[in-house]
Amino acid sequence: MSKNNLMNTYGRFDVTFEKGIGTKLYDVNGKEYLDFVSGVAVNCLGHSPAAIINAIEKQSKNLIHVSNYYWNTEHTALAEKLSNNCHHNKVFFCNSGTEAVEAALKIARKYGKLKSNKNKNILLYMDNSFHGRTIGALTVTGQEKYQKDFLPLMDGVKKVKFNSIEDLNKNFNENVCGIIIEPIQGEGGINIAHTEFLKESRKLCDKFNALLIFDEVQCGIGRLGSLFAYKKFGVIPDVICIAKALGGGFPIGAVLANETASQAFVPGDHGSTFGGNPLACAVSLAVLTELVDKGIINKIEEKSTYLKEKLNNLKDKYNVIDEVKGMGLLIGISIKVDVKDFINLCFKNGLLVVSAGTNVVRLLPPLNVSKAEIDEALNILEIVINKFS
Repeated sequence: MSKNNLMNTYGRFDVTFEKGIGTKLYDVNGKEYLDFVSGVAVNCLGHSPAAIINAIEKQSKNLIHVSNYYWNTEHTALAEKLSNNCHHNKVFFCNSGTEAVEAALKIARKYGKLKSNKNKNILLYMDNSFHGRTIGALTVTGQEKYQKDFLPLMDGVKKVKFNSIEDLNKNFNENVCGIIIEPIQGEGGINIAHTEFLKESRKLCDKFNALLIFDEVQCGIGRLGSLFAYKKFGVIPDVICIAKALGGGFPIGAVLANETASQAFVPGDHGSTFGGNPLACAVSLAVLTELVDKGIINKIEEKSTYLKEKLNNLKDKYNVIDEVKGMGLLIGISIKVDVKDFINLCFKNGLLVVSAGTNVVRLLPPLNVSKAEIDEALNILEIVINKFS
């Protein structure tokens, strides 16, 4: 089977997977891997969970797709389920995190125009952030390596130093229509936003009548131990971008907004052909039932504490780990050796992990991962760490 027909957009590992069950993946040769990537925080219930299989089978027999010119039962139910679990009462459905970010940026720009200030169109974003690869999302991604080959990007944006209240105040004024922040920077290195910084952002948005946007695409949907990441910080944004784990492996994204922000959009301002697709929404409802109603989220903190404690034991034992950071089951291991070599050796030993930033190994197990599976991953990590000691 030729692999030459795919565009060269990813530096893929030399492996082809054909089956996955729970936390395990199996390649075409039958080799087993422990998956602590989870599709980059997507497979929150692991691979091939019964809840998703049943939802796909049931919904595909009823209604797979219908235009957004009409209502459908599933998108209405999912919007209600999401709204009942947050402070936001309006939902727009799309297909991915990048699309969710694009919608949020448009909401902020339109909101600025509605405030009768023709210059109220500035979007603030953080250095070291990552919000996606479309032109709009790329414009507010604070990493030059992703931007440089696609310049010029959008006008009307300003970069702020992450967690710097001084720089935030320096750049905030009446012309700002919105600010976008990841509560935890995933691709940037598992960097946690300071609560004081988020509170100051909220205060300035209220003062200058701008929208506070949280990008929870990677850190939301249970990853931190609450359905929405903002609840761990005590700061309520106006707009939330979610995706990834929302579908547990089935493509779906969403934007949640409060009443004030949502009024920016009227029919014709935005849309998505497949957004609110009945099949995707049925799967998402099944995922949320498992996470929320069946209590998977409630066990995240315990697993996180266990995993970080064991990793810190490895840090004390070997001179390879510099820092263990992160929250919930979004964990970063800052290491003193080449991160690519480290990840490749994990791969050879049957553990899938990915990098974040320049020197961080990222652990993203399924949210229903067992302690036995965490121990299995820790055993492989110790084998690898020992090689570099």
